[in-house]
Amino acid sequence: MRKLISMLVAAVLTVTSVFALAGCSGAEGGKASDFKVGAIYINSQNDTSGYTYAHHKGITEGMKKAGLDPEKDLFIVDNVPEDKEKVKQAIDQLAGNGCNIIFGISFGYIDAFEEKASEYPDIIFSHATGYKSNDTNFNNYFGRIYQARYLAGIAAGYKSIELGNNNIGYVSAWGTEYAETCSGINAFAMGAMAVNPEATVSVYEISTWGDQEKERQAAELLIDTYGCGVIAQHCDSAQPQIVANEKGVFGCGYNSDMTAEAPNAHLTAPIWNWDVYYATAIKAAMTSPSTFMKDVGNYYEGLNVDMVDVSALSANCTPETAEAINLAKDLMKSGDWDVFSGVKLTFSGAAGSVAVDKADAALVTNDGTEIVAAGGASVDDGVIQGSMNYYVEGVTQVN
Repeated sequence: MRKLISMLVAAVLTVTSVFALAGCSGAEGGKASDFKVGAIYINSQNDTSGYTYAHHKGITEGMKKAGLDPEKDLFIVDNVPEDKEKVKQAIDQLAGNGCNIIFGISFGYIDAFEEKASEYPDIIFSHATGYKSNDTNFNNYFGRIYQARYLAGIAAGYKSIELGNNNIGYVSAWGTEYAETCSGINAFAMGAMAVNPEATVSVYEISTWGDQEKERQAAELLIDTYGCGVIAQHCDSAQPQIVANEKGVFGCGYNSDMTAEAPNAHLTAPIWNWDVYYATAIKAAMTSPSTFMKDVGNYYEGLNVDMVDVSALSANCTPETAEAINLAKDLMKSGDWDVFSGVKLTFSGAAGSVAVDKADAALVTNDGTEIVAAGGASVDDGVIQGSMNYYVEGVTQVN
């Protein structure tokens, strides 16, 4: 009997050990099966295109790369406005769910994340965009989306030539108040003018990150009042592209390929491959949360790691578009050139023989202020991310 009992105890201990080893992540005292990801969204997780959709897709794909199951390991509070108290409530809810890392995808969550990072020192707080962080458990992450916007501008510029219409419209959540929107508008305009020097970009600011009705109205005004033949956007939904489709003009979306929503209008869209960052952050938080800020820190990458790109070009693009985009992309990926430098690109030639010319030219604002001298290096990342508050030549705000 004693021998039988000893055998049973040994068997139980063996099984227990196997399960313990299987659940161990190799992290600082945690189990992979216990790791939970939290996310706070400005809109619904069920969106099928746009900003929230792109983040949700990135988080779920990043989790899978890290060996997690989004069905059981992801906790979401969605439709959270940029209201500090409501964001704090969402954070408390996710902390109560046992989340080890919490992502916040909207700029206006920044103050709540900063405050709660101090309150919950054992949770990693990761905030999309913004400029705040600490040394232990709070970072910000973004990417060089201006590079992809320049590429989309090339597509718009070629289309404007084909249409014989130099007026390009741009529906933007904000204008010069935020460097994020301002740098994107400028880069897009510079890409368009590299193809069509006569192109102009009219910006309509709707003063909110997400309001589909305002997005629609702005696109309608840019088309009906200002005669724009191409509509670009920095806003959450596909409404500007849908309006372009309805009115027989063309457009460049944002965050996701919007060709399905606007099949006769959409050219291409600057897109995010958010899973590149989310996989990096989640793996680091799982492996060594105490060194997260050293291992990941404030993240800012671009075409060089496929963090940003443009969506597949639709059949609505002109024949020259793909060649020109690839030439510009190669220059940015190699580090030989970047958008906000004192070197200007000019594209010429027919399909099959498109060429790019580099020439020293000052970066100048639309009021004539020189930002970078001809031949000078690109403006600092801190300017692109935080203090660019001017439009370049060719850009006008119309409201």
